[in-house]
Amino acid sequence: MTIQRLSSWFIAPASCAVLTFGIATASGQDRGTLNPEPLPPLTKTPGPSTLAKELFARKTAPSAGSAHSIGFYSRGCIAGAVALPINGETWQVMRVSRNRYYGHPELIKFIEQLAGKSMTTGWPGLLIGDMSQPRGGPLIAGHASHQVGLDADIWLTPMPARDLTPQQREEMMATMVVAADRKDVDPKVWSPAHFALIKAAAEDPRINRVFVNPAIKKALCRDAGDDRSWLGKVQPWLGHDWHFHVRLDCPSDSPDCESQPPRPEGDGCHTKEMDRWANNILLEHSNPHAGPQMSKLPKACWDVLNAP
Repeated sequence: MTIQRLSSWFIAPASCAVLTFGIATASGQDRGTLNPEPLPPLTKTPGPSTLAKELFARKTAPSAGSAHSIGFYSRGCIAGAVALPINGETWQVMRVSRNRYYGHPELIKFIEQLAGKSMTTGWPGLLIGDMSQPRGGPLIAGHASHQVGLDADIWLTPMPARDLTPQQREEMMATMVVAADRKDVDPKVWSPAHFALIKAAAEDPRINRVFVNPAIKKALCRDAGDDRSWLGKVQPWLGHDWHFHVRLDCPSDSPDCESQPPRPEGDGCHTKEMDRWANNILLEHSNPHAGPQMSKLPKACWDVLNAP
């Protein structure tokens, strides 16, 4: 598969309009659109009190220059971001209309390598959900994180052995792997290939965390056997019942990036956080808050916004 196959319908990010998504929370399962419309122009001159998401959502292309992540995963931005090709031999990007398939080069490399490795685990390629906006920053709707180009959602749905159509990329729904009672994975869906894929991601030394639904963490703990060193990086969190969320450590080229502290020692299979989320079915993407003002982001994010 090649990017050229999609050129007849996809507008290059440097020339496309900023997109709106129709649904306030814009979770990864919300459908996209084949006819994105630009956000209206701002009515006031941007300043410290301007909501950061309103400015970053209106940037349709990355800033020029070398790549570096700035700030924390939930309060920052990225300069010189790189777009993940929306088609690869072992991956396809979903919800293309959102224009959220950018990241630090290390994240792009990680996805490409994990996608290739997945083929050896019995998983036929990756469907990639939200990464970051062209210049990172808070999203107009959805995730609180995904701001510095080091986060990505990977669907727990195997990639079909064909190029998905534009409509399928915007409307196809991911497979729910958690059982209806929320207490475990669905045995009719969960497979050794799901286990192997998440394990392969967590074992990568660049990974800071892998977020999964508590029921999925339960299944991983049960199936891991004696090789449990990677389980500690897997953190149970709200939602994540049809995808898992990878987060990289800050790269060496990003001194202004703030890494999340490492996970506690051990496999994390019998901690209070497993019980804390056991009966909680809220989605992690539901983010009703207005989000931070520009004054709350690192000052360097102004430079990212204003860069060519």
